[in-house]
Amino acid sequence: MPDIDLSVPTVARTYDALRGGKDNFEADRMAAQIIESINPWAKVLVRQSRRFLSRAVGHVAGVLGIDQFIDVGSGMPTMENTHQIAQRHLPHARVVYVDTDPIVLAHSHALLADHVLTTAASGDVRDVDGILGCPEVNRLLDLDRPVCLMLVSLLHCIPDSDDPWGLVCRYFHRLVPGSVLILSHLASDDDAAAQSLTTCIRELGMPWGHVRSPADVERLFAGLELLSPAVDDSVAPMPVDCHTWRNEDAAPTPRPADPDQKIWEHAGVAVKP
Repeated sequence: MPDIDLSVPTVARTYDALRGGKDNFEADRMAAQIIESINPWAKVLVRQSRRFLSRAVGHVAGVLGIDQFIDVGSGMPTMENTHQIAQRHLPHARVVYVDTDPIVLAHSHALLADHVLTTAASGDVRDVDGILGCPEVNRLLDLDRPVCLMLVSLLHCIPDSDDPWGLVCRYFHRLVPGSVLILSHLASDDDAAAQSLTTCIRELGMPWGHVRSPADVERLFAGLELLSPAVDDSVAPMPVDCHTWRNEDAAPTPRPADPDQKIWEHAGVAVKP
């Protein structure tokens, strides 16, 4: 493992601290506390994002029948990981986790040591060719068949200068029709709240892009066909607050019902036509 400066927080380990995990260090826990002081909903968002991932993977595997997943920016392993959900619906499903954090990769390799249908690889979401061409992806997945690309709670880490909208297009230019995108992204309809959290995280020294507007998040789905966010498909296809995406206990809404919640995860699932 490369030398790691444990005095500097990382996004993956701070996320782990916010969800009450054990795979983090003092700098990450301090960062989590600072973020929560700026955004009191931070721990709620982490839990909601994880539950969205579970529902989305279950739908993509169990309903759409997709059996190949690339989970980019997968973060620290926890309960109900992508491979566990997908393989519960399709035991033959194959999953490649991708992350840049060496501690994430070390934990993932240890967890997956005996899993022949699941592995982890080092990769940066901005390196489309590197990820789709990496040995782990090409060993486990058949890119001539539909694949589910997962970008859950990730692209808000990417600045405008790296063109997150173009990144998604580049991935789906390479993936075949029928491939699926699962995506969530921190969003806000309050410029002051968005800028406050963005500035806070940048000052903590973590790579960061923006808490973006819902409209900017929706642009990430350009060229793809969104699925209805309602369990019964009764709502028009659109991104929604991740807590309400195909949640039997919450009707789909484009933002949280509580007006005091200024930041949420805007989310959706879409298919390449």
